[in-house]
Amino acid sequence: MRVKFCGITNLDDAAEAVRLGAWAIGLIHFDGSPRYVESGVAAEIGAAYRRKCEVVGVFVNPTLEEVGRAVEDAGLTMVQLNGAEGASFCTEVARRTGAKVIKAVHVASAADIHAAEAYRTDFHLFDRRGRGLWGGTGESFDWELLRGHRSEVPALLAGGLRPDNVAAAISIAHPYAVDVASGVESRPGRKDHAAMGAFFEAAQAAAAPAR
Repeated sequence: MRVKFCGITNLDDAAEAVRLGAWAIGLIHFDGSPRYVESGVAAEIGAAYRRKCEVVGVFVNPTLEEVGRAVEDAGLTMVQLNGAEGASFCTEVARRTGAKVIKAVHVASAADIHAAEAYRTDFHLFDRRGRGLWGGTGESFDWELLRGHRSEVPALLAGGLRPDNVAAAISIAHPYAVDVASGVESRPGRKDHAAMGAFFEAAQAAAAPAR
């Protein structure tokens, strides 16, 4: 099972994610987040690890110029759009940057999952809808809404995942990858390396074929 550790703010946590075998690390470029990463640090992380895992820049309602500059400066391999960006904006980000695009979909009902099909991005990331929030709520939505979900666009599952519940989430939603931020933190922006390891192991065990 692919794991994305999001909200990485420092080289130490990035190194641990890569050591564990992370598919991706997420660098939040939205300064309203407690997990915001300084541009210079993002560039250091990108330079160190973009050949070892996907380096994802997370944005909320950015301009095309802001995304393009961050992709170039930080060596981002993917762009995650967490705000109210439209389908045409997502397409233009992909065209301008050459990076793969993840569109975050904030889920309150099955209608939100169906609405994701309007976005022909490389991935859909399903997260809990929070009032006035663009993700990072640390709360789950009803994973049953994704049971049997079929789409040509691979699904990433986020929202309230922790070492003790990620196996259940995988068994219900069968995502392409799982995404965790607050569920493996010692405090916002700082990861608990033991929790990261426990999460990664639980995700791999859940996805392993039964013997």
